[in-house]
Amino acid sequence: MDKQRTIKGKASFEGAGLHTGQSSKMEILPASANTGIVFTRKDIPSSPAIKADFYSVLDPEKFPRRTSIGCNGVYIHTIEHLMAALHLLKIDNLQVNIWGEEVPGLDGSSKIFLDKLREAGIVEQEAPRQYLVIREPMFLEEGNSSIAIFPYPKLRISYALKYNNPLIGAGFIDLSLDGDLSPDENFYQARTFCLEQEVQSLLDMGLGKGANYENTLVVSKEGILKNKLRLPDEFVKHKVLDLIGDLYAAGPFKGYVIAIRSGHSLNVKLLQKLRRYKERLTTSGVMSGTSYVVGGNEVSAEEILKILPHRYPFLLVDKIIELDKGKRAVGIKNVSMNEHFFQGHFPGRPVMPGVLIIEAMAQVGGVMMLACEEHLGKMAFFMAANEVKFRNNVVPGDQLRIEVVAGKIKSKTGVVYAKTFVDNKLVTEAELMFALVTS
Repeated sequence: MDKQRTIKGKASFEGAGLHTGQSSKMEILPASANTGIVFTRKDIPSSPAIKADFYSVLDPEKFPRRTSIGCNGVYIHTIEHLMAALHLLKIDNLQVNIWGEEVPGLDGSSKIFLDKLREAGIVEQEAPRQYLVIREPMFLEEGNSSIAIFPYPKLRISYALKYNNPLIGAGFIDLSLDGDLSPDENFYQARTFCLEQEVQSLLDMGLGKGANYENTLVVSKEGILKNKLRLPDEFVKHKVLDLIGDLYAAGPFKGYVIAIRSGHSLNVKLLQKLRRYKERLTTSGVMSGTSYVVGGNEVSAEEILKILPHRYPFLLVDKIIELDKGKRAVGIKNVSMNEHFFQGHFPGRPVMPGVLIIEAMAQVGGVMMLACEEHLGKMAFFMAANEVKFRNNVVPGDQLRIEVVAGKIKSKTGVVYAKTFVDNKLVTEAELMFALVTS
């Protein structure tokens, strides 16, 4: 199982932003597991923090030709080259302190970021990496650009580039980001570029103020102005680098991305689609909310909150009084007259809805399965409820004793047998089947 990573020491960067031209300083520090990549604007008195994910990525139509994040009117621009370095190094958790509105442009690639982060040292953390696994095709197009993503057991990217410029021309790259970066994978050194005829229009838009002939390849019909290529196919390699950086706002994921002439605008729209996809997954399954590992054979109410994402009024387990991870669990639910569902379910003669008893049974089963180290970070989706029988009513004042025993628990599916008792009398029983999915 892949482990999350952070850095061991500190990495510092300083320079002008490629688009604003303003000087900025950045200090990157280690962060604990499950933190993510968090930017903090140290030049603002309140030091607002912005997590780099697909909830904070801003509309590319408002902030074109770059990838920006923001919250409550506070922005950080051009994060893609840093994010690409983090993606390639598999760094999950960092505290990024920044003095300024834009990440330093440096040499226009990810090389300096990647080299200094390596110098700071990369360390594994105890928590497992939580991958977003693509299980259905997605497709987007915009003008003559398109991008698609398909299910695949690792992250693979194919990119095709076509410019009506004799020097840039057409290019294609296909790569797999399954393991650590090998020495021959040098695309992180590829610099940003633009056409000579674009320069004035970019400046008129307030962009490119920090660009120069060293950090940006300016391409005319005759050749590259005041510079030369650093790598073969540097143009297509930089477009792939941008894509790798943009995609990391979704965190680590597994899928096959095929892009044709895609840029930041379309990349961000794919992030928005991935966000909606993940929301559908996480709102319909029982998911291990953290990488919390249960130490004993009982689980308190506080510990349940660390394992399950449910909260009032849908958390239907008060405590687990017996736990044999992955094999058996016994949970308790005290049914009070103050339960929200009694207000509308036979209020003159309150009876606990049977579907909520099934849900309580499923939550106990979820704790039993998700407390296991091999299932940390996974989600348990209902596939079927079989042999469901309701023997007796549950009313206010009853205490449910929910006993769950594992059937066949595999890496991707699980079956549990559940029974609920009140005063040693059987009230409900069912066979519940789950799909165990990596988040």
